[in-house]
Amino acid sequence: MFLKKSIKFFPGIILAYIFYLFSIVLNNIIGTELLGLEKSPISTVMIAILLGIIMGNAFTPRSGMIVGLDFTQKYILKLGIIFLGIRLSFSELIKFGTIAIPLIIVCIISVLIVIKLLIKKFPISSKMSYLIAIGTSVCGATAIVATAPVINAKKTEVAYAIANITLFGILAMLIYPYFSNFYFENNALQAGLFLGTAIHETSQVAAAGLIYDQQFNSPETLNVATVTKLIRNTFLVIMIPLFAFLYNRGQIKKNNYSILSIFPYFVLGFIGMIILRNIGDQIFIIYEHNNYEIWQNFIININDLATVFLTMAMAAVGISINLNELKSMGYKPFIVGFISAITVGLVSILTMQFFDKIIKFIM
Repeated sequence: MFLKKSIKFFPGIILAYIFYLFSIVLNNIIGTELLGLEKSPISTVMIAILLGIIMGNAFTPRSGMIVGLDFTQKYILKLGIIFLGIRLSFSELIKFGTIAIPLIIVCIISVLIVIKLLIKKFPISSKMSYLIAIGTSVCGATAIVATAPVINAKKTEVAYAIANITLFGILAMLIYPYFSNFYFENNALQAGLFLGTAIHETSQVAAAGLIYDQQFNSPETLNVATVTKLIRNTFLVIMIPLFAFLYNRGQIKKNNYSILSIFPYFVLGFIGMIILRNIGDQIFIIYEHNNYEIWQNFIININDLATVFLTMAMAAVGISINLNELKSMGYKPFIVGFISAITVGLVSILTMQFFDKIIKFIM
């Protein structure tokens, strides 16, 4: 029974894996064959998502493929993020988290204020403004979908908000890794904090961190960006009830929602992987176990799988992006979304500069 149900996912998953393999081949061709460089200037993740966008808009995927591609975006992506936890120690999690939380709070508050001011100049529905605000400040489409029911948003408003977030999130994902390396002058911590706060979706942050790691050989940047984004995701638990209260205050009707239903549980999986890594290290180091090399190979394999899964997921995301739908957005939500996206990036940079002395002290 389980096998019959799972078979339907295989075509889409296999397609995403083929895109992953093809992106590696293209990466090698561009870097070594065409340009004669040791490393391609375009990462495999970027190639995968660009290939996905091109193919997804040139050809309409069959319904049998879409099921597996959706599964890849939702579950294989999360598994890839969970596997990234194998790279971290407890001390790194605490250090990165301590720095990230105040930065995240400042960014969220700033976006809310800016959108409140913008909708006076560019009138859009209050529901749309709430959706764009939480999508930009917290975690993209996931936050939008989770918030929509508690403010009774229309399907068209949800679709516009998601298209808005997708457009600017993808652009940030492709541009910010190179910008952050230039602006922060190879400072892995600050680059990771910037990517984790300035890009909307969890998948986009993970992909941007992976691009940075692949192009500038900085695993720490990917680690910082991932921890920052996962902490940012947990703010859903605070922001959705807050938005529900603000929107429904003074109204008799109340919306029922569950904190458990909006909590990003894959964050716990990520932390669980950190625990596994650190317990394993202690066991093998303290007892000088003869199989320590096997344990190290296990860590390397899990880390490699994280890269494979994230690249597959971004290829699936690319295939699912319909450029015609993005064109259909009205200009007012577009302007609000654009300014909000720029704001969260600028606030992230300015806040880090303000707290630069504290960051250096912690480091």
